Amino acid sequence: MGLTAEQIKAGIDAVCGVEPKFARALDHAGYPEPRSRARGYTTLLRTIVGQQISVAAAASVWGKLEAALGPGCPAEAVVASDFAALRACGLSAQKQGYARSLAELTLTGGLPLDDLPADDEAAIALLTQVKGIGRWSAEIYLLFAEGRADIWPAGDLAVQEAVKRILGLPERPAEKATRLLADPWRPHRGPIAILSWHCYNIEAI
Repeated sequence: MGLTAEQIKAGIDAVCGVEPKFARALDHAGYPEPRSRARGYTTLLRTIVGQQISVAAAASVWGKLEAALGPGCPAEAVVASDFAALRACGLSAQKQGYARSLAELTLTGGLPLDDLPADDEAAIALLTQVKGIGRWSAEIYLLFAEGRADIWPAGDLAVQEAVKRILGLPERPAEKATRLLADPWRPHRGPIAILSWHCYNIEAI
C-alpha cells in the first residue's frame, strides 16, 4: 500500500520548513489525498497491460485476460498461454513478451516482490529486470504499492512542470536537474512528488 495521509502530511510539512515555496503551493492546493496500489505481481502486470493505451482500453484488455486466465492472471497461466490466446485478449506481441518476462521472473524467484531490498536503488534495479518496466514504472510501484517515502520520479513530466511552477524556474528542468533540485528534500521526496502531481492536476500554481 502507499503512503498514508499522515505520512504525506508529515513529509510535506518537513519540506515546507526547508523550502518555503512549497508552503505557498500548499496554501493554494491543500494536502493531496493518499494514492495506493496493491503490492505484488498483479499490479506490475496491470502496469504492463496499461502502457500506451487509454484507461478504458486497459480495463477491457484486463477483463478479457482475467476471463481467460483467472483472477489476477496468475504467472503460471501467463507462461502456459500461447500467443494466439493472449492476442485474442488484446495483448500485443510486445506486451506478451513483457508479461512473460514478469511471470517467469516471479516464478523463478528472480523478482522477490514480497521481499524487495530496503535500498530503493537496489529495488529499482530488480524491478527493471522485467522487460517493459523502466525506472519510472519501478518508482511508481515503490511509491504507491510499497509506500516508500523517499521515491522521487524525476523523469515524470508532470513532476518536472510542477517543480518549475512551484520554484518559479524559467523553464521545465530536465530529469537530471529535477533529481538534483530534490536532494535537500530527502528523505521526504515521495510526499513532495504526490504534492507536485496534485498541484499540476488542479493548476493551483
